[in-house]
Amino acid sequence: MFTIHGKTGDWELVIGLETHIEVLSNSKLFSGASADYNPTVAPNTQVSMVDAAMPGMLPVLNDYCVDQAIKFGLGINAEISRRSIFARKQYFYPDLPQGYQISQPPEVAPVVGRGYVEITDDEGNPKKIFIERAHLEQDAGKLKHDAHPTKSFADYNRTGVSLLEIVTFLDTKNPENNSYISSPDEAEKYLRQIREIARALGVSKANMEEGSMRADVNVSVRRVGEKTFRTRTETKNMVSFKFIKAAIEYEARRQIEIYESGGTVSQDTMRYHPDDNITTVMRSKENALDYRYFPDPDLLPLIIDDERIERIRKTMPELPAATRTRFIEKLGLAEYDAARLTETTDISHWFDAAVGDKPARAKPIANWMISELFAHPENYDIENQKSGIVDGMRIITPSDLAELVDMIAANEINGKQAKEIFIKMLDGEAGTPHEIADKFGMKQITDTGAIESAVDSVIAANPAQVEQYRGGKVGLLGFFVGNVMKATGGKANPAVVNEILRKKLG
Repeated sequence: MFTIHGKTGDWELVIGLETHIEVLSNSKLFSGASADYNPTVAPNTQVSMVDAAMPGMLPVLNDYCVDQAIKFGLGINAEISRRSIFARKQYFYPDLPQGYQISQPPEVAPVVGRGYVEITDDEGNPKKIFIERAHLEQDAGKLKHDAHPTKSFADYNRTGVSLLEIVTFLDTKNPENNSYISSPDEAEKYLRQIREIARALGVSKANMEEGSMRADVNVSVRRVGEKTFRTRTETKNMVSFKFIKAAIEYEARRQIEIYESGGTVSQDTMRYHPDDNITTVMRSKENALDYRYFPDPDLLPLIIDDERIERIRKTMPELPAATRTRFIEKLGLAEYDAARLTETTDISHWFDAAVGDKPARAKPIANWMISELFAHPENYDIENQKSGIVDGMRIITPSDLAELVDMIAANEINGKQAKEIFIKMLDGEAGTPHEIADKFGMKQITDTGAIESAVDSVIAANPAQVEQYRGGKVGLLGFFVGNVMKATGGKANPAVVNEILRKKLG
């Protein structure tokens, strides 16, 4: 169990996460405007009359966004509500043209109900993190405050883009139930699981760097063994795993210091400052905000039948957790390698394509991808599976790596030659690995007669070392191997060289 040592004893963390992911769809949640929001698009060029809240403009629900929410719900083992509603969440802010946000109130069944994801805790044991709900809502616009000394500007391109808010569950009726997140590392593991599932299902890019995934982090502390929960704070709009972990730890220590000094923690909304690694109060939440939810009169209740759920379930691909299990149990990969190769669905698909129908390739392919290919992201196109020369650069394909591994297994080339071929491919050399090996004379010598002749020459040229070896200095075998490899231009099969040397040296 993760604990923080205070001056008066040990404390444990209670962490809740409200994660927003931007739903992948062509149009927004309630309008036909493009949902392809990105910072390069000119401000206010993807705004419909509905987004701008022009009088008389009515929202129309995007059914595809609902399908995406259902798909995600199935991916987190959740209940799918057969009936839910959309409501107006009342608050006024300049990035919200309507003066309210269309969302799904917490008191009414959202599209996605209770579910869970599985992680490993800090001791490496399996742990389920329960999710209370995931509901659809529209995003707000973006305010720009630094473009003018006295004015702020609003960009409404993002307004109305579909969000899915995923809220973890805290069992307040049973405080001893430890299915909540209880350490910074667990928070990161949970968020990575959410990201993996969203990406694997094509529900969201879930990219924190571009803002299509962000989290509000709720933190409270209590003494180890304490049976009740204490006051929490909420740190808003976190967009980095590193900063989320740092903010959790800082905020926990801040609260512990307050309690140990005899003070009380107030229910505040916090802001994290990465440059100083501190949190500060943004606004007080001593009294819960009254958003005055009421059902949106322009939107009918959302009815989801079993047939729709099953149709969506049948389209779902293998999820990352199942892929990791398959890589470990069926292909014999180590847990670390399986985790690296399932960081994104595109990577696992690339790996599967390289392995093909030859499971024996799995371990060497994994080694090459992790140790070599991942170090050269510019030379492979995991996402689009391009091949050949793209923008003047050679793209390594799954078939390239499969052929290279097969050549090593067949003793056509050794490891050193394989690395040289790989480097030539990185440098833009055209042709298959076989063709490159032929072009540069890299094929391995497996003819025992030719290798034996080279061994005889090396032994004859080094009588003193032969005598030392036969006198017990067996470490000199490497000296002889190195000279034979040098004599054959590095082309001799090392295993055959070792075998012949041992026989001849006695």
